[in-house]
Amino acid sequence: MDHYTDSYGLKTAIIEGDVIGGTCVNRGCVPSKALLAVSGRMRELQDEHHMKALGLQVSGAGYNRQAVADHASNLASKIRNNLTNSLKALGVDILTGFGSILGPQKVKYGLDNLITAKDIIIATGSVPFVPKGIEVDGKTVVTSDHALKLEFVPEWIAIVGSGYIGLEFSDVYTALGSEVTFIEALDQLMPGFDPEIGKLAQRVLINPRKIDYHTGVFATKITPAKDGKPVIIELTDAKTKEPKETLEVDAALIATGRAPFTKGLGLENINVETQRGFVPVDERMRVIDAKGNTVPHLYCIGDANGKLMLAHAASAQGISVVEQLTGKDHVLNHLSVPAACFTHPEISMVGLTEPQAKEKAKKEKFKISVAKTSFKANTKALAENEGEGLAKLIYRPDTGEILGVHILGMHAADVIHEASNAIALGTRVQDIKFAVHAHPTLSEVLDELFKSAHVNVDEHKPVAV
Repeated sequence: MDHYTDSYGLKTAIIEGDVIGGTCVNRGCVPSKALLAVSGRMRELQDEHHMKALGLQVSGAGYNRQAVADHASNLASKIRNNLTNSLKALGVDILTGFGSILGPQKVKYGLDNLITAKDIIIATGSVPFVPKGIEVDGKTVVTSDHALKLEFVPEWIAIVGSGYIGLEFSDVYTALGSEVTFIEALDQLMPGFDPEIGKLAQRVLINPRKIDYHTGVFATKITPAKDGKPVIIELTDAKTKEPKETLEVDAALIATGRAPFTKGLGLENINVETQRGFVPVDERMRVIDAKGNTVPHLYCIGDANGKLMLAHAASAQGISVVEQLTGKDHVLNHLSVPAACFTHPEISMVGLTEPQAKEKAKKEKFKISVAKTSFKANTKALAENEGEGLAKLIYRPDTGEILGVHILGMHAADVIHEASNAIALGTRVQDIKFAVHAHPTLSEVLDELFKSAHVNVDEHKPVAV
């Protein structure tokens, strides 16, 4: 966002209570990708069958835990330093201390520093959410913040929650030799994914690995390991609330999502009430007060507003705000923001899942269609011996509108953007199917997908929007 503000010549300051880069750079996306890069290589090197199929012989793959941990921490430091240097070079003031709002256009930071600003953007992010009854000691019962330091690799670890954070860590831990047990409160694993993708992910990312799971249960009490005793996890049936079994494991990772970091922001000074901790905003990220009115000159972006808890969504929201501050208008289409899970293979998605699309279709009285293609028919994937995967398109056959795209397969996170750009620009299936893709590339998975869709409109007439 700050590169962006500079291009408009706005005088910009950042109030930072911890380190530049926030969750993503220091405790999230960045160090986790370093660990996942290691787990991907380890997995490949240990897969004798895969190597033999390529005509390669590799023996005795191993790892140095501290060196792996250093790779993650060095990457975070490097990106943080790059970011800090960029901000300084752009002339952004970095003010250190916890910031809170004293009143309209007034901010306090540190002990008693006061500044006034024409416009204020709240971008305080989120912290790992730990349910009641779970005691985190940072060593044997940990959140993602601790796990990213990789201070030890347990023989057996329970992961509470099977969303993308839990799934990514299961990939890392099993590649490094741990056994994993998932504990999921809902009846199915990976509840946030499209159900068909979730089913395939279970077959590819869970069943062949040293992973077992309990679904439909809450971890109501977790006690860290101490005095020679293991970590003790008490499970309760999610529906009946009856106690179930008790697990004894070496470690537990709490991956139950994230909670907004909005306490102590001084919101009461401007009559703003959080909702489940989130700062209420309108579609232009303008903060809404307790009476339902927008607060002049005050915006909130990112995890703190709860619209879409992804780093790149926060950045896009920030850019949208800067457009408004400079007299233009922009509303971010959140359905066009892609998301990815960096397992091996990767999962990516944009727009609606099939159940969400069906619900919308029922409400708005239209029909949906689904097209699918497999990575098994893709030359590049087969050259890499990585033919496992599926791409799925959900669309309206009457207009060609793209409602959602879901991909599980090699480099799915890189392949999704053609679909997200199409949704953002309102491109229809009948137009994008004529796009030309280089051969042989993974992008041809989407090429096949769009070409296999059947739209019932005259493809040579523009659709009235």
